[in-house]
Amino acid sequence: MTSLQMKFITAVTLAGLALAACQPDAGKTAASGGACGQSALPPPAAPGTLQVAPLKWTCRKLANGLRVYSMPDANTASASVAVWYDVGSKNDPAGRSGFAHLFEHLMFKSTANMPAENFDRLTEDVGGFNNASTTDDYTDYFETVPANHLQRVLWAESERMGALVVDEGNFQSERKVVEEELRQSVLSNPYGKLFYLYLNQTAFDKHPYGRTTIGSIANLDTATVEDVRAFHAAYYRPDNAVLVVSGNFDGKQLDGWIDQYFSPIATPNRAIPKVTTVEPARTAARSFTVYEPNVPLPAIAMSWPTPAASDKDHAAFLVMDAILSAGQSSRLYESLIHDQQVASQANSFASDLQQPGFYALYAILSQGKTADNGLKALHGEIAKMRDAPVTQAEIDKVENLLVTQTLNQRETSDGRASELAHSVIVFNDPTAADKQIADIQKVSPADVQRVAKAIMDESRSVTIRYLPEASTPKGAKGDVIGDSPAIETVKIDIPTADIPVFTLSPEASRKPPPAAGQPIAAKVPGAVEKTLPNGLRVIIATKPGLPLVSANLSIGGGTALDPAAKAGLASLTADMATRGTATRSATDIARQVESLGGSLSSGAGPDASNVSLGVRSDKAKDLFAIFADVVENPAFKEDELARATHETLDQLAVSLRQPRSVGGYAMRRALYGAGPYGLTPSPKSVASLKRNDATAFHDAWWRPDNAVLVIAGDIATDEGFKLAETALGSWKKPEATLQKATPAATKPASSGAKPPHILIDIPKAGQAAVLIGQSGPSRTDADYFPTLIANDVLGGGYSSRLNEEIRIKRGMSYGSSSRFGSRKLGSPIIATTPTANPTVPDVVDLMSTEMSKLASNPMPVDEIDNRKAVLIGGFGRSVETTGGLAGQYSELAQFGLPLDKLQTYAADISGVTPDQATAAAKAHLDPANAAIVVVGDAKLFGEKLDKAHPGFGRIAIDKLNLDSATLK
Repeated sequence: MTSLQMKFITAVTLAGLALAACQPDAGKTAASGGACGQSALPPPAAPGTLQVAPLKWTCRKLANGLRVYSMPDANTASASVAVWYDVGSKNDPAGRSGFAHLFEHLMFKSTANMPAENFDRLTEDVGGFNNASTTDDYTDYFETVPANHLQRVLWAESERMGALVVDEGNFQSERKVVEEELRQSVLSNPYGKLFYLYLNQTAFDKHPYGRTTIGSIANLDTATVEDVRAFHAAYYRPDNAVLVVSGNFDGKQLDGWIDQYFSPIATPNRAIPKVTTVEPARTAARSFTVYEPNVPLPAIAMSWPTPAASDKDHAAFLVMDAILSAGQSSRLYESLIHDQQVASQANSFASDLQQPGFYALYAILSQGKTADNGLKALHGEIAKMRDAPVTQAEIDKVENLLVTQTLNQRETSDGRASELAHSVIVFNDPTAADKQIADIQKVSPADVQRVAKAIMDESRSVTIRYLPEASTPKGAKGDVIGDSPAIETVKIDIPTADIPVFTLSPEASRKPPPAAGQPIAAKVPGAVEKTLPNGLRVIIATKPGLPLVSANLSIGGGTALDPAAKAGLASLTADMATRGTATRSATDIARQVESLGGSLSSGAGPDASNVSLGVRSDKAKDLFAIFADVVENPAFKEDELARATHETLDQLAVSLRQPRSVGGYAMRRALYGAGPYGLTPSPKSVASLKRNDATAFHDAWWRPDNAVLVIAGDIATDEGFKLAETALGSWKKPEATLQKATPAATKPASSGAKPPHILIDIPKAGQAAVLIGQSGPSRTDADYFPTLIANDVLGGGYSSRLNEEIRIKRGMSYGSSSRFGSRKLGSPIIATTPTANPTVPDVVDLMSTEMSKLASNPMPVDEIDNRKAVLIGGFGRSVETTGGLAGQYSELAQFGLPLDKLQTYAADISGVTPDQATAAAKAHLDPANAAIVVVGDAKLFGEKLDKAHPGFGRIAIDKLNLDSATLK
């Protein structure tokens, strides 16, 4: 996958760092692995500043140049491996934009001793996961597995570093997959071209950062197998990589495995091709206007050149960016979204690149607003940042946010591995992540203003107006934005004789992966509960370790309780909870929460509404006071209600131009018709919601005897109960008897007839979406776990049947999957495949065929066992974080299940028999009983679909009626 070019403040960036141990020219080198460095305690924190315990690592550098970092942790049952290569899209050869990303995909195929897709057998099928990403500067591969499978993963990583098979079959298959990824991420996303293509392409004239990571279909189509082999030979070598291992392992044993598998990989006796291009200084402002199809709202973006991440002022740059765009108390949110209501989204992209990059601010405008409206508002905030110092309170807020963010990153072994690898690759310093907080806390208001003036210089800006095609003036044409013809590329000039070519060895002569070790049981923290006098049920799950606390309040009333003509009411009520109380305005709430470095969110699901928080332990009491206020005392002010409604309508306008989200709305109606689970917010229903609707919903359902509070994290049981009693003990239970929730309908709109088949036509949609769905068992039904396993066999991951047939074998999608939700009644089972418009009929056939096979043939025991491992592994990772632990206990409480079901989850999954899983598939996954929804450009597939599957009802997107059970 490519890295999404959107807002982020990474927890591993820091400016002005000196080179540290374990760099290519540092440390003792020996084939057996000499020590080359270890983490050290940072200097004591200055009074009044914050400090996070440093990452604890040791480092070895092998004779072949591979840098190996290890971070053992006996408190987890998992182990994570991260292999980062110092090569990214800036290294794409001439005419091969998107090549590094294409190559990333090929790394998951064959090696000399490992058949294609076997990497997934060694990771996903044992209860772990794997993935990779390509950025401008690097490509990272990462996986987490049960700790007893660590040796096997190291063997596999050494295989693909040293003996990758690149053949025509694998190459053609993955090229098709990458093209589908481009359609999914870029062409079917209304703003995909802006974020993935145009920001980069307009920011550079000469430097290869100006080409996009995902590339173009034309460039991908011209790539050859020979190109791929040369690319691997040039960059995928030990001295251009960093290996980080984090989790439960023995250090000496790890050293032995590293020596065994990685030391024999030779380093070529030639230089690594490097990008040395220097982007010329920009001397004049630029402006572009483009018109694109299926863009519901105008968007704008402004960008400026920035120094490399190693610049001495990078920390001040991060603070400036956070003040502008981090959270609902940021300047962009408060001004453009909350106060002026000119934008529905406003954010930034802050690059942390090895070489000089760019900084961008962007906004998706609100309905009725023009690009000029947005630019005027954006220019105002830019000028304010340049012309006056920020406040110390704003800087203090950023410090707290970064501390909490860093702690969250370090909750898991894979988070710690990624943080360390990023420090090494981008900053050439493994201690960068630990130095960041101290460096941030040295930033002054004057530093921020100086950096703002230096970067956001009007004369060096690039402005993009990104407008709906329908708004194109008569006779006008928009600008054409593409790669600059002046971009310089790295030449890979390696004699063909020096490029190794590997083939998959005959099965009899392959070296098998090592055997798995002894399993290590995952630790699932228990819980203690009690009910307060006001009826509030409180559950405490203590998880010692990092100083973090998460909480979730689950209220027995969700979207299934929306009145038929008021779809969206439960969601609006939950949204309004954080938009102001009797004593705090919406702005007050955002500023106070984010100044604590915390998060506070609210929302509504089908069966419950939720308010959640996350914060450092030492700030928990302060945040719980705000938490209690928003739960008990929402003001439902008319001006905030108008803002919430306006924002929801803007969001709907965007989602109703994306095939996958439109398909989700339509499937909801197809499965549940006019019943509560079938309701979906529409522009009409949202616009009809009034203040008295929300207050009535809150009065009826938001009450302590209808709620469960779960607190999880680094907090003692008694302390947790005291925290709950102090915050919510005075929440009054109404005298009126609690209403009984209306049961949700589980029958489709066409109950008793053939399940509906619906085609929704979005002309010029960049990609289509195919959905096949049924209503399955509830969360409390006896066949819930068998159905969970059957669904996972069908589409629960990369190794699932749908993905195998559609992505891996045919390259028709970036990913085909199936999801089984949790409901009190009739949980939805929905299989989804994004695909190119012309391949829709074939994908419908393939999905239906796989569902039929599953429902008619017994599932093999080994396949079921693999999926059990996937489910158990995913569960184990979820309870490693405080937020995940709170969420798991909250779900049990929501559905009235015993809390000890968290401890028996693995046993409940393991106890399902093949016969039970097959019976569940027959009952709930038969395509003959399924609804089908297709969304896309019907002119490219409609006729063929009608011939293959007669009976599809066609609806034009502009005629789609979400208020009707039939969508008409």
